[in-house]
Amino acid sequence: MVNKVDHIGIAVSSLEESIKFYQEVLGLELHGTEVVEEQKVKVAFLPIGDTEVELLEATTPDSAIAKFIETKGQGVQHIAFRVDNIEAALDEMRAKGIRLIDEKPRYGAGGARIAFLHPKSTNGVLIELCERK
Repeated sequence: MVNKVDHIGIAVSSLEESIKFYQEVLGLELHGTEVVEEQKVKVAFLPIGDTEVELLEATTPDSAIAKFIETKGQGVQHIAFRVDNIEAALDEMRAKGIRLIDEKPRYGAGGARIAFLHPKSTNGVLIELCERK
């Protein structure tokens, strides 16, 4: 069902400062930025190999990223796995008794269709399923 790691989502307080670190220290190139209004985040994409580092900055104090940073600090917020058919993947997760945050796919950054699995069913890791066309 899972093809590869699509991206690793990292919650940051300052997108500008974080981009600078990933570019100047690690040598990654910025692929672009985007605001995802529905999720209340500004996102930066830094490809590495066949995956990406996705930096996430909250655009409002009530966003999931703001709450994550408030309770856990900056750091890895989720890991996203690429799937071919997100509806089929969600059906399979339901059949296996996995608790879903998203019962139906929604649109995320880069036009991907995404859905999150609850960390209580995934050994404490927030997992995103990601379908790209």
